[in-house]
Amino acid sequence: MSVLEAGMMICFGASWPFQVVKTFKTKEVKGKSVQFLWLVELGYILGMLHHILYAPDNVIFLYLLNFILVGMDMTMYYMYKNRT
Repeated sequence: MSVLEAGMMICFGASWPFQVVKTFKTKEVKGKSVQFLWLVELGYILGMLHHILYAPDNVIFLYLLNFILVGMDMTMYYMYKNRT
């Protein structure tokens, strides 16, 4: 397992739980970029595919966790985007 890649995924992924909780509590998505969220999700999918096809190791679980958290934030974006 690449310790450096795992560290990067942990550091990058540490922000997502806070964002998910903030969106859930405030139900406010003004200023949130859904295009950015889709791009991040695509990046996680590509990272997971790389680990499935070329470098199987446990880092894939960090990709999966981050993918789920971003997906939760994106789901709330679509739920709350039309709120007044």
